[in-house]
Amino acid sequence: MNTEPELNFESIVDAYYKPLYRFGYSLAKNEHEAGDLAQQTFFIYAEKGSSLRDKSKVKSWLFTTLYREFLGRRRKEARMDSYEPEMLEAAGGTVEPHIRRSMDANLAVEALDEVDSVYREPLNLFYLKDLSYKEIAEVLDVPIGTIMSRLSRGKAQLRDIFKRKEAETSENAL
Repeated sequence: MNTEPELNFESIVDAYYKPLYRFGYSLAKNEHEAGDLAQQTFFIYAEKGSSLRDKSKVKSWLFTTLYREFLGRRRKEARMDSYEPEMLEAAGGTVEPHIRRSMDANLAVEALDEVDSVYREPLNLFYLKDLSYKEIAEVLDVPIGTIMSRLSRGKAQLRDIFKRKEAETSENAL
């Protein structure tokens, strides 16, 4: 008797979502990020899973994919964090953490208003309403791949806007 689940997408999600979520949580120590990692893993599987030659290895493929996605996010965060303290110091020295969070939140809302509207909607739903990619796709009635693309491009626009605003702040401080 075969103990492997039937290998259609829905049964794979049913069988492995909870273990993947728990693994993601053990890595990220954050419920939302764990959910995002699991969803991203299934999204990647939906795109590339058909190329998996040995279907009995789907479980290890999913866990490896989640782990690689986690590492990729950490590398990206490390790159982003590497310039922030220097930019903040140049913009005005040290700031109390609670004041910095408030300033960052205000700056983020201002920056979000400057993002192109096609990207602003998914960003609002993702960051302010805390919806998953799937939920955003359902709300906007757009394919999940389009949502991922719009979020990626919107985040890039936000980064550019933050950099410009920080440069303007440091110029005004001079």
